Amino acid sequence: MTKEKPKGFFEWVSDKAIDFAGSSIGFSLATLVVLIWLATGPIFHYSEKWQLIINSGTGIVTFLMVFLIQRAQTKDMEALQLKLDELLAHSGADPDLVRIDKHVSEGTLHDARERFKTKK
Repeated sequence: MTKEKPKGFFEWVSDKAIDFAGSSIGFSLATLVVLIWLATGPIFHYSEKWQLIINSGTGIVTFLMVFLIQRAQTKDMEALQLKLDELLAHSGADPDLVRIDKHVSEGTLHDARERFKTKK
C-alpha cells in the first residue's frame, strides 16, 4: 500500500464537512434550524426579512454543498478507478481498454464499447 500523504487544511475541513453533512446529527441540526425559523414566523409577522433569512441561508448552504458533493464524488471515482485499474492490470485485459479514462472523447468510448460488445 502506498504511504498516505498528510492532508492539507482545506482537504481536512472539507472531509469533516462531508462527514457531518451526511450524518444523522447534521440532518437533525438542519431540521432544527428550519423548525426554529418556522417558529419565529409569527414573532416577525412572516415579514420579507424573515423570509430572506431562510432563503439566503439555504442558498449559501446549497452553493457550498454542490462543491463538497462534487469533491466527494470525484475522490470516490478516482479511488474506484485505481482499484479497477489494479484488478485489470493483472487480469490480462485488453491494454487499450485498461488505459481508457475520463479524458478520452465520447467517440473513443463509443468505439471501445462497440469493440467490447463484438468480443463477447
